[in-house]
Amino acid sequence: MTEKQQHLPRLVLGLLHYPILDREKHTVATNITNFDIHDIARATTVYGVEQYYIIHPNQEQLMFVHRVLDHWRVGQGSKFNPSRKTALNHVKTAKTLEEALADWGYPREKTLIIGTHARPVEGTRHWTIQELREELKDPEKACFLIFGTGFGMTDEFMRGTDGILESIRGAPPKDFRHLSVRSAVSIYLDRILGPW
Repeated sequence: MTEKQQHLPRLVLGLLHYPILDREKHTVATNITNFDIHDIARATTVYGVEQYYIIHPNQEQLMFVHRVLDHWRVGQGSKFNPSRKTALNHVKTAKTLEEALADWGYPREKTLIIGTHARPVEGTRHWTIQELREELKDPEKACFLIFGTGFGMTDEFMRGTDGILESIRGAPPKDFRHLSVRSAVSIYLDRILGPW
């Protein structure tokens, strides 16, 4: 099978900033960070992710994203670093997951909405990475993969998904699980879409 004939799984990524838990388990909206815009965009471009949505209910936070994108897509940054421009071309913003799904436009009945979390979430279906890889071999199927910020998405939000992907486990015996979201995205994308 040539490179042109290979099936590229349909995957979209969302970085959710609300509803998120803080360290005291309060539901909050976290701030968007410059690093998350750039580094996750680069990882999603490497692995052929269709769209990367930064999801936040606050318009001022979304305007910050648009200023960053404009600088690198059409401003001075586009001439300074064309590779960055390429990586940021598929970044979009949305106020809610529903808005992102509507913008993407793929049929909901063919789309799995899968969350990620450092620990299993009671009341949700557990997906292994291998199960998701197998599901995405069907060219009609797609996945909207959601990552949280802060101390993770609320349990209520995650119970509204089609399931939670298995956690990235830490080395024994401590099994420390506190990766940056940027690191977690890269690891998951390699395990789901990597050529192994």
